[in-house]
Amino acid sequence: MKRRCDDRRGGFTLVEVLASLALAGIILPAAMAGVSVAMGLDDAARARTEAATLARGKLDEVIATEDWQTAETRGGFGEEWPRYSWELEIGEWDEPGLSEVTVTVRRAGGLREVAVSVSTLAYVAEEE
Repeated sequence: MKRRCDDRRGGFTLVEVLASLALAGIILPAAMAGVSVAMGLDDAARARTEAATLARGKLDEVIATEDWQTAETRGGFGEEWPRYSWELEIGEWDEPGLSEVTVTVRRAGGLREVAVSVSTLAYVAEEE
């Protein structure tokens, strides 16, 4: 039995392999840059969410204990959240007897700086 010359065995030609490698060399760097940007945005979003949760908790704490009138105006969150710090600001409000209490939480490090502030109004009881 004679083999015909036009019979092909399965596989790729050298030209097809080189074209595929060239295409991969163009597409992969762009795809990896996109993945890197997405990971950075994910990190920033997670940090903002964590900072907002910590700020809300600290604001609730200083309002509930009334420490906003006498306590420290800055600090950290200990070993559980070592990259985060908080700052407390007291501002005057237009109405007598009210003060604006603002807690700002910042995260050190990371790809982007993260700072989240939450505020509320607090009643200042006048001493008799």
